[in-house]
Amino acid sequence: MQTVNFSTIGKPADTLQVIDTFLPEPGPGEVRIKVIASPINPSDLMFVQNLYGIQPELPSGAGFEGVGIVDALGEGVTMRTGIRVSFTAIGAWSEYVLANQRSLIPVPDALSDEVAAQLFVNPFSAYAMLEESGLQPGQWVLLTAAGSSFSKLVIQLCKLKGIQTIGTVRHNELDDELKALGITAIVNTEKEKLTNRVKALTEGKGVTCVLEAVGGNTASDALKCLAKGGTMILYGVLSMQNPSFNVGLMIFRELTIKGFWLTDWMRRVDSQTRQNVARNVITLLVGGQIQVPVEATYPLSEIKKAVEHSEQAGRHGKILIKV
Repeated sequence: MQTVNFSTIGKPADTLQVIDTFLPEPGPGEVRIKVIASPINPSDLMFVQNLYGIQPELPSGAGFEGVGIVDALGEGVTMRTGIRVSFTAIGAWSEYVLANQRSLIPVPDALSDEVAAQLFVNPFSAYAMLEESGLQPGQWVLLTAAGSSFSKLVIQLCKLKGIQTIGTVRHNELDDELKALGITAIVNTEKEKLTNRVKALTEGKGVTCVLEAVGGNTASDALKCLAKGGTMILYGVLSMQNPSFNVGLMIFRELTIKGFWLTDWMRRVDSQTRQNVARNVITLLVGGQIQVPVEATYPLSEIKKAVEHSEQAGRHGKILIKV
C-alpha cells in the first residue's frame, strides 16, 4: 500500500514523501480502515515540524483524521467490517491506517465523504471550545484568524446561539463569506487598531472571551480587548511568536488565560459528553446548519502540492487528500 511518510523534521513540502509499505494488521482493540479522504489541518503541518503536542517517532506517518471503511478487526473488537467511520489516528494520509476502536464514529449516509473526513478536529474543537467558554446569548467573542476553517465554524455556531462575533483578518478577500456565515464585525488589523474598534463595537465593555490562534502582537492586543473577568482561550500560535501579556491588566481586570487542546479535552471528559458532542455536531452538519466547505482535493501522489495549497492565505475551504 501507499502512505505519506517523513523521516526528518522540516517544512512539510520538503520532507513529506509517498512510499510503498506493507499492509498493517490490527492489534487488540484496533481496526484497519481503508481510507477514503483526509483533510490537511494546521495541526498536521505542525506535527511534521515537531511543533505539536505529540512528538513524531521517525520515520512517521502524517495526517490526524479522516473517513474510511472498516476493513479488518483486531482482537476484542465487536464492531463489524464494511461500515463507514470517521476516525483519528496518526498516519491518516494513507491507503490504509490502524485506529483504536474508541476513536471511531460511524457516520450516517446523509453525511458526504468530504464532510465526514473533517468531523473531528475543527467541528469538535469549535463545539467543545464554545462549551468551555461559557458564552451566553448576547455576549461578545473575539476570534483571531477569522478566515480559518475553525473560526468559520465558530461563527456559524455563535450565530445559532445568539453570540456576537468579532473576527480579525489581515486581508479582506473573505469578508463577504464571513458576513454570509453570520459574523457581527470584521477588523482588518493591518488597517485598524483592534482595541479601538472592539471598544467601539462593545460600547466600551470589551468582549467576554477571546479564541486566540495567532500569538505575537495579535494575541497581546486581543488580551486588551477583554472585559473585566474575561477569558482568553489559546489554541494555536500561527505566527510562531510568543505573545507578551500585561500582568497589571490581568490582575486588575481579573482576566483568565488558558489553553485548549482537543486531544486532552477528549481524554478529560466522560464518554457521555463525547457522544453528546458527536451527536450534536453530526446533526448540525447533516441539517446544513453548519458547513465545512472543501476548496480542492489531491491524490496521495500530489501531497507536496496539497500542503503548499493548504498554506495559502485566502482559501475558501479545506484541502483534502482523497485516496
